Amino acid sequence: MSISLQKGQKISLAKEGGGALTTVVMGLGWDVMEKKGFLGFGGGKQEIDLDASCLLFDERGALLDTVWFRQLRSRDGSIQHSGDNRTGEGGGDDEQIIVNLGAVPANVKSLVFTVNSFTGQGFSQVKNAFCRMIDKTNGQEIARYDLSVQGNHSAQIMTKVYRHNSEWKMHAIGENGVGRTFADLMPQITPHL
Repeated sequence: MSISLQKGQKISLAKEGGGALTTVVMGLGWDVMEKKGFLGFGGGKQEIDLDASCLLFDERGALLDTVWFRQLRSRDGSIQHSGDNRTGEGGGDDEQIIVNLGAVPANVKSLVFTVNSFTGQGFSQVKNAFCRMIDKTNGQEIARYDLSVQGNHSAQIMTKVYRHNSEWKMHAIGENGVGRTFADLMPQITPHL
């Protein structure tokens, strides 16, 4: 059964996933709000390109690698991005980052997932935005985090997946920011490591 995460909440992925997890998927989905035209005419949808990224950090907080639309695979091959969706069209996940937890190198202590509006619009123009963690083995949703917080921010530090006593845990961060890519969020990410 899926848990609806709240900002700041922490969960054990193994316990929520019903045992030893080997591969998880972080899915990102969103829809674009309809624009209202003058006197109700000339509306429609604008293009909003949200991007999911995964940042790999060591125990000291040093950035080791990144997975995002410009680098779809971690150098060690343990993390794979599904590719850039520039519109949010369609149902379900618009972008996915697949993590083979058993293959993540031992020196990686934290995986931080971010979402940015590459086109620069604020999240107030996005609806039905979410990220979710799925057990890839059986397709079961483990946890869901609602990102549809209406505001002018153009980025969010979604969640951190980290090792604690040889177990993978998840911390819902949900901190708003501004920036077109994860690099713009680095000063905000550092305190969460």
